[in-house]
Amino acid sequence: MNVEDARATGTPVTVIVLAAGEGTRMRSAALPKTLHSFAGRSLLGHVVAATSELGATTTAVVVGHRREQVVQHLAAIVPEAVPVVQDQQLGTGHAVRVALEQLAARGPAVEGTVLVVPGDAPLLTAGTLADLLAEHRAQQAAATMLTSVVPDPTGYGRILRAGDDTVLGVVEHADASPEQREIREVSALVYAFDAALLRAAVTELSTDNAQGEEYLPEVLSIFLRQGRTVRALLAPATEIAGVNDRVQLAAAHRAYNDRLLDQHMRNGVTVIDPATTWVDADVVLAADAVLRPNVQLHGSTRIDADAVIGPDSTLTDTVVGAGSSLERTVARQSSIGAGATIGPFAYLRPGTVLADQVHIGTYVEIKGSDIGLGTKVPHLSYVGDASIGEHTNIGAATVFVNYDGVHKHRSTVGNHVRTGADNMFVAPVHVGDGAYTAAGTVVTNDVPPGALGVGRGRQRNVTGWVRRRRAGTEADLAAQAALAATGGTGAADSAGTEHEQHDPSGRSTTGSTEV
Repeated sequence: MNVEDARATGTPVTVIVLAAGEGTRMRSAALPKTLHSFAGRSLLGHVVAATSELGATTTAVVVGHRREQVVQHLAAIVPEAVPVVQDQQLGTGHAVRVALEQLAARGPAVEGTVLVVPGDAPLLTAGTLADLLAEHRAQQAAATMLTSVVPDPTGYGRILRAGDDTVLGVVEHADASPEQREIREVSALVYAFDAALLRAAVTELSTDNAQGEEYLPEVLSIFLRQGRTVRALLAPATEIAGVNDRVQLAAAHRAYNDRLLDQHMRNGVTVIDPATTWVDADVVLAADAVLRPNVQLHGSTRIDADAVIGPDSTLTDTVVGAGSSLERTVARQSSIGAGATIGPFAYLRPGTVLADQVHIGTYVEIKGSDIGLGTKVPHLSYVGDASIGEHTNIGAATVFVNYDGVHKHRSTVGNHVRTGADNMFVAPVHVGDGAYTAAGTVVTNDVPPGALGVGRGRQRNVTGWVRRRRAGTEADLAAQAALAATGGTGAADSAGTEHEQHDPSGRSTTGSTEV
C-alpha cells in the first residue's frame, strides 16, 4: 500500500508519538534524547516527518523530560501537533493513557484508528506505516503491531506466537525467560489500535512486571483474553532500529544517509563516493548533478542539473545553478547562478548572491555581497558588503574594508571595471562603470565612470642603504657584486641620495590580475 492509499481510506487516524523519556544513555547534559539529530532533523523530527504523510486528523506528542525544550522544538517543526504532558514517566502504556485522556479533555474522544510510534525511531518510513494501517483495517483487528527479525534482540520485547503462527503477545526483555530471549522476532513499539478498544484497555494495565511500569504491549494480552484479533506485520530491521546512545545515533545516521543517496542515485544523481558523501533530508538534487568525494550538503541546499560539487565541499542552505562547479568550497546561505566556477578554497558566507558565469577563485571570501554576470574575483580577496556589476575583474589581494569598528558600510563597483592588485576599497565608495584602479591603491573616494583611480604614495629609493645599515651581510655582498657587474661604483651610495621614481611612459599602473 502507498501513502496516497492510506489517505484515501477516510478512516480517522490519531497519531501518538512517545517522546517523554530522558535517554540517560545519550550522556547529554544539554538535550533530551529525541532532540538529538542527524541529516538536518531531530530524532523526533524524523518520526513526525514520516507520520505527517499519513493524513492524520490529530498528532499528539507525549513529552516529559525537559518538556519545555521538546515543546518549543515541536512548535517550530510541526506547529499543529498537540503536546501532551506525562508528568511522571510510568511506562509506555501510561503515556498512551495520558495522551487519550488529555485529547478527550480538549474535545470529543478519539475515534477510528490510533497509531502509536516511538519518538526515537528515526528510520521509520511513511510507506511502512501506511502498510501497517492497511493491514490493520483489512483484518479488522483490535491491534496490529510492527515487528522485525533482528540479529541481536537484546533490549527488545519478544513476539510470542502459537504453533500456527498466531500472535500470543509480547514479553519485555526484562521479563522474558532464557528461552524467550532466544526469540529474534521483536516488537518495534509501533502499533495500530482500534481507538474505542484501546481507551478501555489502557485503564486495565498493571504494574506487575520487572520495571513496575504500565506496559503498552499488555494491551495485546488484554485483547487476546477477550478473544479479539491481534495481528503483526513484519518490517525491515533497518526501519525499526531505535536510538538509545551515541553509537546507535551514528549508525542510524549512516543507514539514513545510505537510503537517501540510494534514492538520489536512482533519480539520476551521480555520487562518486557514497561513503564520504552526506546529504540532509531536505536537500534537493536534480538529475545529472554530480557529487564528488567528501561532500556535505545541509539544510535546504538545492543543486541544479549538471552542477558538479566537490571534492571536499560543504554547503548549507545554498542554491547552486545548473552547470556550476564548486571545488573545495564552503558556502552558507548563498545563491550561486548557472555556469559559475567556485574555488578551490573559497568561502561564501551568508548573503552571498552570485549571478550566472561568475568566477570565484582560490582563497576568496565573500559575505553579504552580490556579484553580477560574468564577473571574476580570481584570488586572495575579501568582498564584504559590496555590490559588483557585470563583467568586472577584481585584482588579486583586494579587500573591501566594510567595518569601521561600530557599523558596516557598503561599496559598489560598476560594470566592466578593472581593479588593480592589492586594492583596498574603504566603504562606502562607488566605482563607476568602465573605471580602472591602479595596483596598490587605497580607494577612499568615488571613482567616476571611465576614470583611473590612483591612491598610493610615490616610490622613492634610498641608495646605499644596505651598505650603510647592513654592511658585510650577504645582501650587501650581492649588491656590491651586481653594481660591479654593471659598472656601478657605489660611490654615490655614501651620500645617501634619495631619488623619486615615477612610472615610465607606457608601463601599466593598474596591475590587474585576471584568470
